[in-house]
Amino acid sequence: MGLAELDALDSFGRVLAVKLYRLTLDPAPAVPIIPCLDHEAMLHQRVAPHAAAYLQERATGDLHELTLIPDERRIEVDTVSTWQEHSPESRARLLAMLAERLPGYRVAVKGPSGWRGERRVAEACRAQVALRAVLLDENIEKVKAAVDRLTTVGTLMEKESRVASWGVRTVTGPVLAAAGVLTFLALGSLDVIGASGVTALRYLLVGLLGAAFLYYGLKAVQLTGMANRVWKRAAEYSLILAERRRLQSR
Repeated sequence: MGLAELDALDSFGRVLAVKLYRLTLDPAPAVPIIPCLDHEAMLHQRVAPHAAAYLQERATGDLHELTLIPDERRIEVDTVSTWQEHSPESRARLLAMLAERLPGYRVAVKGPSGWRGERRVAEACRAQVALRAVLLDENIEKVKAAVDRLTTVGTLMEKESRVASWGVRTVTGPVLAAAGVLTFLALGSLDVIGASGVTALRYLLVGLLGAAFLYYGLKAVQLTGMANRVWKRAAEYSLILAERRRLQSR
């Protein structure tokens, strides 16, 4: 992939870093270039090759992330990774520029997913280190210390999610079995509602218990996913800082 698409962004602002998934840039721009960890970590290859760029609006300094997918002629503007780093007005100007400079591309805005907990992930990351500091702060060592703290937070979050997951796995089977026996014995004496009513009530109670444990199991999976995204964000920031060091030493 050449630099035509990235060069088209120059009228809006400068590219600060690039994330690549199964693409190469030739020639490579003099900015941090790292792999796209969100997709490189996947075990399948159903994601189209793409290049994601962190872009700073020249007029305001606002930060944006957009993903160029050449094979699908599509651009995604990600508002999660740049949470609280740009205004709605700046985003509108970005979308207008993309429509003008890259008319052959379809543009979509990606907001935070409630189920994936992306807003909570963004806020947890920003509480430790801001994306602006990772991309622009000259004191790289200070930023690296903050990124290390974020890595520690992500690791602890992952361990907490494991506790929740194993807790649900451990108690689900025995509790459901005990509940089934108790409801069978306790409700068996309710002759007033008839045999069919007793059976229906037994199924209802056991079903409600099963639904409750399923909910908590899914919440544990959600927490694990959130912890992994915090850890990946910290890893991405570390790679960007390492690339910034390398470029400074050239």
